[in-house]
Amino acid sequence: MRRILPLLAVTALALSACATRPSLSERLSTYVGRSELELVSALGVPTRSYETGGEKFLAYEEQSTIALPGGVAGGPFYGPFGGPFGRGYYGGAYAGFGTTYAPVQCDVTFALRQGRVASFTYRGQGCS
Repeated sequence: MRRILPLLAVTALALSACATRPSLSERLSTYVGRSELELVSALGVPTRSYETGGEKFLAYEEQSTIALPGGVAGGPFYGPFGGPFGRGYYGGAYAGFGTTYAPVQCDVTFALRQGRVASFTYRGQGCS
């Protein structure tokens, strides 16, 4: 019994670490049916808005930076007496690079009909 309890505790910890949060679609769907006031109160002032055909669109932009692990680059190098089709191949050389950072963006647009959120769309590599 003494051995089973620590094993159960470790298993429970491992399973809780695998728990995932709701997807972006699931999180955004909670705003469908809410009023414009409730949306703006929860998410803040939109980046831009547009009205057409009796509908209003509120757009939110989120920009962030992600870290990309270092990698390698390189390839075959050729000597002075050859080239890719001749002799003189000296072999490959590779150089490592440190971590790089890249900007990512997520754009979310809510469509409002009669003052209530009817639908939403999102796009961008930073949407998760």
